[in-house]
Amino acid sequence: MAETEPVANEALSMAEKEETSVQKMDVEVPAADDSADNGGSKRPREAGDKPEDEENGDDTKKARVDQSVEEEKKDVSVPVSVGSKSFLSSVEMFDYFYKLLHSWSLNLNLNKYEHMVLLDLLKKGHAEPERKIGTGVRAFQIRFHPHFKSRCFFVVREDDSVDDFSFRKCVDQIQPLPANMQTKHYANGGKGGSGRGRGGGYGRGR
Repeated sequence: MAETEPVANEALSMAEKEETSVQKMDVEVPAADDSADNGGSKRPREAGDKPEDEENGDDTKKARVDQSVEEEKKDVSVPVSVGSKSFLSSVEMFDYFYKLLHSWSLNLNLNKYEHMVLLDLLKKGHAEPERKIGTGVRAFQIRFHPHFKSRCFFVVREDDSVDDFSFRKCVDQIQPLPANMQTKHYANGGKGGSGRGRGGGYGRGR
């Protein structure tokens, strides 16, 4: 009996080890099954993760922002120099000559500074600057146009001949004006009264 007890104890110990090994396998198998159910490649989504639609939308949002920046760049006007003046837009250029037209006294020669700016406006913006300048410009004046019944810029040439010109057409030629300030809106000349405000009161000659 003394020899059989160690053998029995050893067999019992081995049986316990096998049982423990089987229990471990039972615990590990479900974990493998969970992985299989999830496709084996994706990790479970955790709190704080972005939804898939937001992750996929980042590139689209970035593209829209880049496109918006490009459009803003296109909208920015290139500065234009007329004489010693620099204008950021055609509207700014228009406003300068419009104010000059209505601030200077009638039938008086403009000063040398404005003379230089108006001469450059004619050269850069008029369809036929050589014909308008003729023998040379002695002075620029603002006169009341007998036909259009409004103020207008006039060229006084060296030979004493005089001719009017439209600063608006010159500005539009150098840098296009907005649609509501285009020449076609005033194609009827002086019809419509004195033409105050944006739509009139300025040179509409040739």
